[in-house]
Amino acid sequence: MLTVVASLIPVFLLIALGYALRRILLKQDAYWIGLEQLVYYVLFPALLIETLGRADLSSVPVAGVGGTMLLSVLIVGALCLALRPLLARWLALSGPSFTSLFQGSVRWQTFVALSVVGNMLGDAGLAVASVAMVAMIPVLNVMSVSVLAHFASPHKTSWRATALAIARNPFIWGCLIGIAINILRLPIPKPLYDFAGSLGRSSLAIGLLVVGAGLQLDGLKRPNAVAALTVALKLVVMPVIAITLGRGFGLSGANLVVVACCASVPSASNAYVLARQMGGDAPLLAQILVLQTVVAVFTMPLFIALAG
Repeated sequence: MLTVVASLIPVFLLIALGYALRRILLKQDAYWIGLEQLVYYVLFPALLIETLGRADLSSVPVAGVGGTMLLSVLIVGALCLALRPLLARWLALSGPSFTSLFQGSVRWQTFVALSVVGNMLGDAGLAVASVAMVAMIPVLNVMSVSVLAHFASPHKTSWRATALAIARNPFIWGCLIGIAINILRLPIPKPLYDFAGSLGRSSLAIGLLVVGAGLQLDGLKRPNAVAALTVALKLVVMPVIAITLGRGFGLSGANLVVVACCASVPSASNAYVLARQMGGDAPLLAQILVLQTVVAVFTMPLFIALAG
């Protein structure tokens, strides 16, 4: 319990600092637009390349862990798409708002997952988490970009335009490059890895600051039904599905604990940056991220204990 809480507190503090900086020190939008673009085009792709390129996949049940996380993401994503017509009718859910519900329900906060897993299980746990990253991150980015390209635009987007948006997405290129480095065992000099690692680590903190800068506290005090539903889908439905599938794949012990941890973390801060760049409902997503961070303090330990 203390390990999980200790890993979530820095996330919450970074969001709060971003909120304070936006209103006290860096009041102009130009500052935050520049930071968003820096995270989107440079910092987070560097994190993906460095993390996926270095992942040790030799001692991990790749099929079990990867299959569990991939199916969990696909099932929750399909559930969101199935609910969209009902939510549009009952809650007047707009296209951009649906993209925030979708991203908030399927994406995961890598920083929190790696922090908790590293504190609990060390390098062995990080290796398992790396398999989850390889399985989830490319698919999640393709799904998120596709949904944003299709639903965030006021006009119906052709599949050709959607495919072009996917092909231009720097997150997806970061995944592909990192996986290629790992699989092909390309001889990357250590200084280049260290350079990418330094850029990547800064992306996590800056991304959370950007989330805080876009936070509207009035909405946080009175969360709407869409935000509440997203919290339930991400922090309850996703881990239940993942733990159930993991046991079906024969996972147990540390492997199942890592699966539960990765499935039960809040949604990713870079989802907010992606929403800002592609026309999603960024204020709603900022509200969802903070709500999930607060609620995850209570739900994550429960599901980790259930898996253990």
